[in-house]
Amino acid sequence: TPPPTPSTPKSTTTPSPPVSSTTSPPSTTTTTTTTGTGSPTPTSTTSSTSSPTPTYTTTLPTPGNSLDCTVVCSLPVVSLKGHDPVCAWISNINQCILIPLASLLHLLCIQCFSLYYIPVSTTTSGTTPTESFTTTSGTTPSSFITINATTTSTTFKTLPPGSTTTSGPTTTSTAVTTTGSESWWLCNCTKVICIEDNIVQVIPVICNPPPKPTCANGLSPVPVIDEDGCCWHWECDCYCTGWGDPHYMTFDGLYYSYQGNCTYVLVEEINKKVDNFGVYIDNYHCDARDVVSCPRTLIVRHETQEVRLTTAEPNTLQVEVTVNNQLVALPYKKFGVSIYESGINRVVEIPELKMNVSYNGLSFSIRMPHSLFGNNTQGQCGTCNNNTADDCMLPNGNIAPNCETMADHWQVVDPSKPQCSPGLVPTRPPSTTPTQPCKESSICQLLLGSVFKPCHAFVQPEKYYAACVFDSCVLPNLDLECSSLQIYAATCADQGVCLDWRTHTNGVCTHECPPGKEYRACGPIKEMTCKSRGQNDTSTKQVEGCFCPNGTMLYDSGVDVCVKTCGCVGVDMIPREFGEKFTVDCQDCICLEGEHGIVCKPHVCDQKKVTCDGEGFYEVTEVNPADSCCPLFTCKCNTSLCTAKAPKCSLGFEVHSYIPSGQCCPVYQCVAKGVCVHENAEFLPNSSVFVDKCQNCVCTNDVNVSTQLNIISCERVPCNTYCQPGYEIKPVKGECCGKCVQTKCIIRTADNSELILSPGDFKNDPHNNCTIYSCVDVHNQLIASTSEITCPAFNEDSCKPGTISFLPNGCCKTCAPLDSRTPCSVRHRKDFIVYKGCRSVDRVDLTECEGTCGTFSLYSAEANSMDHSCSCCRETGTTEKHVVLKCPGGHSMSHKYIYVESCSCQDTACSRPQPNELQNNEENDKASTLNRIKRAISLTSK
Repeated sequence: TPPPTPSTPKSTTTPSPPVSSTTSPPSTTTTTTTTGTGSPTPTSTTSSTSSPTPTYTTTLPTPGNSLDCTVVCSLPVVSLKGHDPVCAWISNINQCILIPLASLLHLLCIQCFSLYYIPVSTTTSGTTPTESFTTTSGTTPSSFITINATTTSTTFKTLPPGSTTTSGPTTTSTAVTTTGSESWWLCNCTKVICIEDNIVQVIPVICNPPPKPTCANGLSPVPVIDEDGCCWHWECDCYCTGWGDPHYMTFDGLYYSYQGNCTYVLVEEINKKVDNFGVYIDNYHCDARDVVSCPRTLIVRHETQEVRLTTAEPNTLQVEVTVNNQLVALPYKKFGVSIYESGINRVVEIPELKMNVSYNGLSFSIRMPHSLFGNNTQGQCGTCNNNTADDCMLPNGNIAPNCETMADHWQVVDPSKPQCSPGLVPTRPPSTTPTQPCKESSICQLLLGSVFKPCHAFVQPEKYYAACVFDSCVLPNLDLECSSLQIYAATCADQGVCLDWRTHTNGVCTHECPPGKEYRACGPIKEMTCKSRGQNDTSTKQVEGCFCPNGTMLYDSGVDVCVKTCGCVGVDMIPREFGEKFTVDCQDCICLEGEHGIVCKPHVCDQKKVTCDGEGFYEVTEVNPADSCCPLFTCKCNTSLCTAKAPKCSLGFEVHSYIPSGQCCPVYQCVAKGVCVHENAEFLPNSSVFVDKCQNCVCTNDVNVSTQLNIISCERVPCNTYCQPGYEIKPVKGECCGKCVQTKCIIRTADNSELILSPGDFKNDPHNNCTIYSCVDVHNQLIASTSEITCPAFNEDSCKPGTISFLPNGCCKTCAPLDSRTPCSVRHRKDFIVYKGCRSVDRVDLTECEGTCGTFSLYSAEANSMDHSCSCCRETGTTEKHVVLKCPGGHSMSHKYIYVESCSCQDTACSRPQPNELQNNEENDKASTLNRIKRAISLTSK
């Protein structure tokens, strides 16, 4: 396995190993030969004719000496077991020691070489390394150690601890030369390359700082450790944001706005490497016109979990968190997903993927490492490859002309939104150009001014300014422009520039904190708690949010209580100091320093037992104001438990009760009320008592001694004998006296005189024959009416002189007509308009067509029949006029009538009526004439 990845990149070198030294061995020796069976076999002689094996030789350190390991390349023919010791250079102690192979395999990657088997407490003799140096360019290692090795048979001898040995080669075999470029890594970023002729290069890696690239999204690149764990390089993180209604900034920094109100893919993998992974957004229309949208829910899926960050109240920073549709409390950590609060944000972090998703109800951000997701993202956040040209990629791989069109195609099926269906007509963005010129909010100007100027060099504000102007023009009353400033400030803080901007918005973008917390524009990403104060927080980034005041700290990430001293916090969320005693939930508790914290035991009560004797008494438990955990037991009286029942008293009497001293149950008796009683009814003194209709009776205060009831006094009822004019006294059935009943109509004439008419009578006004007063009895209801006679049109010019006279009604005129014909023309007359009982206040100018037209009937010899030509005097031009009518109830109404402007003779069809039709026409003419006369004297309500 490769060496572990360093926490920070640094230049490293490996010290050159010193020359190993040997001394003469004792007389007792043992010779070993390595064979291809995988284990060393002791023999009396060394034989390597069939399979010569180059080995590397090491010298074990003796107590008090610091010796390095000398490495020689060999063929991979020796097989070692996990418990066999091998020689390894351990950098952190700067020594070469023997360790079991199983432990070494966690550190080194054995490739072209095999490690020589070295029995414990033995030494080997062999090579003398020759040190040389070579300079290379770039990030290539700048120095290495060349070791020339000869392969010899080695003599091993077991020595007691602390002794020294001397040995010499006893058998020499031919060295095997290995050519090629096999290499492997040693400790401390040192690389070994097998050259040839048993020569290896030990090369310490030296890292030169790489050039800093420019990220397309305008953010600063981040350093990333190389795969070898030694050097590092720059990468542009995948950073996507969204805010407002809503505006998007893709991974590569492309800005666009999109107003869809469905659920969409923000980011998914193109080539699926993580099971069930993706980030999605649920948008909704956040204005009454359904023009623009706002984010409502951010959804993060990872393997078996689905995290939903939902805005609890529209356009607020209140966010609820659910995992697999279950509400969870923060912080939450399970199955590789961590959720916690960071300032105003809720953060979903997946450490395995080195990514996090942040959401606060108004904006979101997604950060993903390019090393894991570069060139492998798709969705509304675009492709993460530091190139904006392909950010508007569709699901089929094609590039859309703009990202607004692209965003529609990333819609997903959401059962909660049946109106949404993938593949619908794309959503058109609303115009930011209103009917009247829009002056952007002064809040937006802050982005370009001095408040945010310290960040302009790190994050360009123009796109956020455009989004702010869009929000202030399209939704001027929702203060959504604050989200543009908030996401810009958050992006600046991510780049290391923290700004206090809300105080410059004149209260428009203020953020209220709950009691006990205070707002800070630049607070820690993870607030220090009593449990984390001993841990080193290496993060230097800051976020805005609500934090504990100075002099206090958060008790725990899951207990949102600020404390001055880190004592205890129980279920009542009240901070306690160590040693403090208190009572909660009727438990006597004490705050102790240690693992358990609060230790409780049941609260002990000192109470006296009471017994409740006597009818009606029962035991009651009451709250003790001095000790709410220890109730008070007292005796209470409940009369419903008494056996004696109240008696039923007769009419005029009522039950009186009293409770003797020291008892609970009452004693009952019937007592007179002081009222009169008549026909099962009670009457109070001085009140009227109905005995019969011919008597006036009153209940007196006098009491009948025998009955103990009040006495009723009566007098005969006097009758009235006078009635007003038009009224007569009529007997009333069941009454002692008759009543004045109206028998005639009483009419008030135009000169304010009174006219009395009997039902069925009518009479002309003494001063105006065209006004008729009448009295009608309709269902025993007298109705007085005043009617105006409407006369037919009368033109004195068409009368023979001396023939003008009045009709029998005395109102309308008639005469003998002239023999000469009158041409068809418009005739004017003044008259009242009556409609539904309502009449015009004054006479109205009415017009009609009158005159003769040519009509003839002659014989046609060709047709052998009569030819007819008929023509009528009819209107050719009319207008509609309005008049106000006065109604009998006193209210007025508007009425429309037709006013004739012009008349002319117009042809009409001639028809010869049948005999029965002639008779009907005559009858109709008579009826029409009769109706006209009746209408002239109709009894219409005035």
